[in-house]
Amino acid sequence: MTTCRLCGSTSLVSVVDLGATPPCERFLTAGQLDEPEVTYPLHLRVCAGCRLAQIPPLITPEETFTEYAYFSSYSTSWVEHAGRFVREAADRLGLDDGSFVVEVASNDGYLLRHVIERGIRCLGIEPSGNVGQAAREKGVPTLTAFLGPTTGAQVRAEHGPADLVVANNVYAHIPDIVGFTRGLRALVADDGWVSVEVQHLLTLMEHNQYDTIYHEHFQYYTVASARQALASGGLSLVDVESLPTHGGSIRLWARPQEAAGEPGERVAELLAAEKAAGLHELSGYAAFAGRVDRVRRDLLRFLVEAADQGRTVVGYGAPGKGNTLLNHCGVRPDLLRYTVDRNPYKHGRFTPGTRIPILAPERIAEDRPDYVLVLPWNLREELVGQLSFVHAWGGRLVFPIPDLEIVEVNP
Repeated sequence: MTTCRLCGSTSLVSVVDLGATPPCERFLTAGQLDEPEVTYPLHLRVCAGCRLAQIPPLITPEETFTEYAYFSSYSTSWVEHAGRFVREAADRLGLDDGSFVVEVASNDGYLLRHVIERGIRCLGIEPSGNVGQAAREKGVPTLTAFLGPTTGAQVRAEHGPADLVVANNVYAHIPDIVGFTRGLRALVADDGWVSVEVQHLLTLMEHNQYDTIYHEHFQYYTVASARQALASGGLSLVDVESLPTHGGSIRLWARPQEAAGEPGERVAELLAAEKAAGLHELSGYAAFAGRVDRVRRDLLRFLVEAADQGRTVVGYGAPGKGNTLLNHCGVRPDLLRYTVDRNPYKHGRFTPGTRIPILAPERIAEDRPDYVLVLPWNLREELVGQLSFVHAWGGRLVFPIPDLEIVEVNP
């Protein structure tokens, strides 16, 4: 990659090189275990011009999202988060039965079902046919499409302009940032609102969350770079909230430039925090690779010592981030016997690259392992409760990020 996808600069500086891995959601069937797997470089760089952190677009969204293994509704805490957002947004913007809400990358309808419950007209735009069908089966109107200026204009012509456009956890997944942002602008009313949730690069780097770097995530935002990305499509950032989701996210509130007005105080506060952390300068990115190396060594040391002592370690969850971690650390079934996941789609499959079996969650109680390595560490509060039963046989939980931590759970 030689050109920044946002500003066009040809000066891109290495932040961390994670080697080469398969796409993180390309789970293998048993029949594919004897077939070759394609891997792609996973190398994060930052633009010296606009400071957008990014990886090369080596795979296309069509390859990843035409059929997708992630269903948002399987995360209880994520559904609850969506419900809170809908309540707060409806109150903030005065949404009622005369309003229209569009969600881009609406997945299986986990968020829009809350909109429907309030009697608000809505539409989901979801590129993955399988999860979009799941949404329609739940009564959530869903268009199967990728968003760009043409799709945005077509939806606006058919359904009218949206009072609110929601784009949660998708802004990092789009290699054509400018085209996607223009699509958002095409959807939203001239006096409407756009809400974008995305992981905050500040917390990613401060808390060693390097496993959230994977091929589906083409870029990683500070408030400063997100503001510039929104402006590329005719939207102005007017407010921002810090969120605990995904280990630390930001919710960007934007409006069409002609209706935006001056940004609020929280924008200035987070820009100042980023500047203090050095992320508005190239020097702020220099130490990250060393911290990533330490996370890898600590996890491998724990797994090898557990194996030498005859202790059993299994995983909980099969998220995309877990596959970055497992591949970077070179973990195989000799160190992690299997992992479990609540999503039946993944049962009987194997993790990409590392080929660790994925089983149903009930297997943990049957086998009573000594340790459970929690791969979706961002759901810690939820999962500590779900896994409290391991206390019955003295099992313990292991969290690899931000630093290796072994936790005794209480019933």
